[in-house]
Amino acid sequence: MAAKKSTTVRSLATVFQLAERVAPPLGARLLHRVWFQLRPVPVEVRRPRVELPAGTPFEVPFEPGVIRGQVYGTDGPLVYLVHGWGGWGLQLGAFVPPLVDAGFRVVAYDAPSHGESGPGREGPSRSTLLELAEAFQVVVADRGPAYGVVAHSLGAAAISQAMKQGVEPGRTVFVAAATDFVVTLDAFQAAFGFGPRVRAGFLRRFTRRFGPMDAFEVTSVVAGLAARRELPPLLAVHDRDDRETDADGTLRLGKVWPGASVELTEGLGHRRILRDPGVVELVVNFFTASPA
Repeated sequence: MAAKKSTTVRSLATVFQLAERVAPPLGARLLHRVWFQLRPVPVEVRRPRVELPAGTPFEVPFEPGVIRGQVYGTDGPLVYLVHGWGGWGLQLGAFVPPLVDAGFRVVAYDAPSHGESGPGREGPSRSTLLELAEAFQVVVADRGPAYGVVAHSLGAAAISQAMKQGVEPGRTVFVAAATDFVVTLDAFQAAFGFGPRVRAGFLRRFTRRFGPMDAFEVTSVVAGLAARRELPPLLAVHDRDDRETDADGTLRLGKVWPGASVELTEGLGHRRILRDPGVVELVVNFFTASPA
């Protein structure tokens, strides 16, 4: 799998470097396609790594397909598990048993074009940050108000966009939050080797459709929200050794979210942090603590 991925990156790099020299608009269109493309995750990889209580499946229409998920627990406030780009709801499954034991109902779902859910408006194997944000709003409207939310990676950015639209969880947990997409574009450029002309063309296409990329930077979004209204309590957890999202983004976020609690771990990376018993306990305690 790793070898295949490496071969794909090298092949794309060759195309991007050629496009930079002779056809920048073509390179920009290709980058636009790659940026929103999702890699399929095999069913065996998506199997839960913990023993889960019995769940109740549900479906929510999401044009043109359907969002699928499970509700665990029979009573209590609702806590939503929100995965990131290329993830799935039960990637956060380690949080389910202790939250149910603590008296919560837990909602885990797959965003459009992820996991068991159908394709969204972008078509199969494609999505956008705004679609992930809208999916959360649709599920909350169907299942009920969110006492809490645990969001991983790009899921954290999706929650910040949903909050701009008025969705307000009672308590919020961000784990390994993806906060700055210009940094992600820098990583794409380093991996694929395209130059300034392809990059500029891609950013023009992105801006025409969504607005400036830096407007989605989570710290800026949160700072704007904090200037207009009181924000719910935030626990932000990030690993110093995360190679996919930078812990500095979470540190910056903690400075603009009033009253935020920021916890840094070591040696857990971007995904193992979701299964770490210490992190799970920290999150459950955050939800069960009495209001300040």
